[in-house]
Amino acid sequence: MTNVTDQDRVLIFDTTLRDGEQSPGATMTHAEKLEIAELLDDMGVDIIEAGFPIASEGDFKAVSEIAERSKNSRICGLARANFADIDRCWEAVKHAKKNRIHTFIGTSPLHRAIPNLTQDEMADKIHETVTHARNLCENVQWSPMDATRTEWDYLCRVIEIAIKAGATTINIPDTVGYTAPMESADLIRRLIETVPGADDVIFATHCHNDLGMATANSLAAVAGGARQIECTINGLGERAGNTALEEVVMALRTRNDIMPWHTGIDTTKIMHISRRVATVSGFNVQFNKAIVGKNAFAHESGIHQDGMLKNRENFEIMRPEDIGLSGTSLPLGKHSGRAALRDKLETLGYEVGDNQLKDIFVRFKDLADRKKEVFDDDLIALMTLDEEYDHLQLVSMKVTCGTGGQAESTVELEVDGKDIIATEHGDGPVDATFKAIRAIYPNKAHLQLYQVHAVTAGTDAQATVSVRLEEDGMIATGQSANTDTVVASAKAYIHALNRLIVRREKTGPGADAREISYKDLT
Repeated sequence: MTNVTDQDRVLIFDTTLRDGEQSPGATMTHAEKLEIAELLDDMGVDIIEAGFPIASEGDFKAVSEIAERSKNSRICGLARANFADIDRCWEAVKHAKKNRIHTFIGTSPLHRAIPNLTQDEMADKIHETVTHARNLCENVQWSPMDATRTEWDYLCRVIEIAIKAGATTINIPDTVGYTAPMESADLIRRLIETVPGADDVIFATHCHNDLGMATANSLAAVAGGARQIECTINGLGERAGNTALEEVVMALRTRNDIMPWHTGIDTTKIMHISRRVATVSGFNVQFNKAIVGKNAFAHESGIHQDGMLKNRENFEIMRPEDIGLSGTSLPLGKHSGRAALRDKLETLGYEVGDNQLKDIFVRFKDLADRKKEVFDDDLIALMTLDEEYDHLQLVSMKVTCGTGGQAESTVELEVDGKDIIATEHGDGPVDATFKAIRAIYPNKAHLQLYQVHAVTAGTDAQATVSVRLEEDGMIATGQSANTDTVVASAKAYIHALNRLIVRREKTGPGADAREISYKDLT
């Protein structure tokens, strides 16, 4: 049996690749699943639920390859309560250094009605299937789906059956996110006190976020005696999602005074994997999302910004560096004060006196009243550097595209007074044009945003193109309008490059551009 020898240790069971991928539209490719699994393994996740092997041939192959590649994590597959599912699951995970079969069945009255099983018939099925799984694998997890709406006596009965059949982990799912934290803690505590053999297994919790209480319910379950939390990166999952890995891990770390438990997670890798999951799943993280949201370490209010500049602990209970960020953000807007404006100008390379700051602050406030946020480029413009945006100028360009093959673009730029021509091919005229520009002016800038908006209706409409580039932590935007969308795209790209050149000159050699702003990280 599996004995809990370290009462302070909480195992992290990540189901991003199974429950997370069940979010409508969040399907990942084979390569993306392997990448995310490797990141989870590297950050110290104890158990990775890699998929539902019998669901499809693709899922089986992904789980199998993840199992073979895993270095540290235990690799788990999901199986319904039947021999075919369990056998397929075992075939997928058996080559992992550490493996697990996770089998489940819905035990609430609503879920028992689906297969039309009586309590006794379901109890027999649980005994047979858990026994079968344990005969294949030494590490078996069993879940009574919709446990929190299952009758108390029956829940205790089937958990005891699963333990006697060989389950080493008993997971208690709040499948529909119905439970409140006090109920969650009380349920786990009572099960451990009541069910024979409970001391010989690990109790786990799997909470959904339908009422916004998944993280609170999971932490409450740990207080009740659970020693495994099932979660996903960014809280991805069915409907409103699951407990978010980053939330429970950072809560345990930050409030160790009242929650004296720990995990083996390398928290400095949280932000990176959060972004990758958001990218491959297509589910962007909301700005005000706890821990990993764009605004989680951002302060716009002048009072908050002044307090942060004096002592970051005034308004931050965690360090951004602990999750992989390089620093705090003080985004500038209409609520910002002089202290934050001076600090931002200094990071951009400008030393301003009090009188100059007063003048700039008036113009800054006027601009902030007209737009939601003032970016670094806006401040550079306020400092009258716009005339310096002429290192690169478009002289001419010619583009060929159609159904016969790749697009071709020939671009001529004037680079600091010297004309240079390059021809490149690409996946469409814009891609070819951007490649030609990079061939003329080599750079490491990463294209973060490319947007096209029509100013007016009709086929002769003027297009406004916006481009955002990132290079070594610095971000610059460029815009241009033209009735030719490709020409507008080229000019916008060049505009952004010119601004990056100015930014690079202003920060100077050796400057840590990553600390310029939080936006530069996101």
